[in-house]
Amino acid sequence: RPSMMLGATTLEAAKALIDRGVRADASLPGGDGFLLRTSDVLRSVRYPYYPALPTLWSGNGGLKLNYIDNSAGGASDSISGKSNVLFYFTGLATVPGLASNGFGPGAVGDSLTSWGGYLPSGNGQMPITAWLDAGATASYGTVEEPCNHTQKFSRASVLIDQYYRGATLIEAYWKAVEWPGQGLFVGEPLAQPFRD
Repeated sequence: RPSMMLGATTLEAAKALIDRGVRADASLPGGDGFLLRTSDVLRSVRYPYYPALPTLWSGNGGLKLNYIDNSAGGASDSISGKSNVLFYFTGLATVPGLASNGFGPGAVGDSLTSWGGYLPSGNGQMPITAWLDAGATASYGTVEEPCNHTQKFSRASVLIDQYYRGATLIEAYWKAVEWPGQGLFVGEPLAQPFRD
């Protein structure tokens, strides 16, 4: 059965996470999604699915998707200071500036990296709970070396589509990861911001 861990470092953080999920329900939030191809070639293998998404989602109820290609370097591998972030998908061992962003109700974010789901420390990489600490409502990461097979990580196109159609967070996230056996889902599973 699908499961999602209520990952938090304190009881107060767990309550805040649940409250974010409840506030998201049927809120139909507008906001931005960010799909980043970073200069980290091995962790940016999901990028072929990203470029078409902003056009496919233009004009859909206030959701604006942004594809950022920094594969050549020279710019930034992350976003910072953004408000009302609903989706953030990237590929870095550690995501700088994460806490400087404002995450909207029911927001989702993850990074393709080897040890993000290894809690509490991330085994030298940023743990997925850092997304929750920054204000996201859910994240996903692997708990052992998965190689960089895209099937072992979330596919943004599936997650966004399922979530936007009214699926709960747990349903949308589980449908977006083809091979979840090495991963861990964390967050508030029943958040359902696009419920009609």
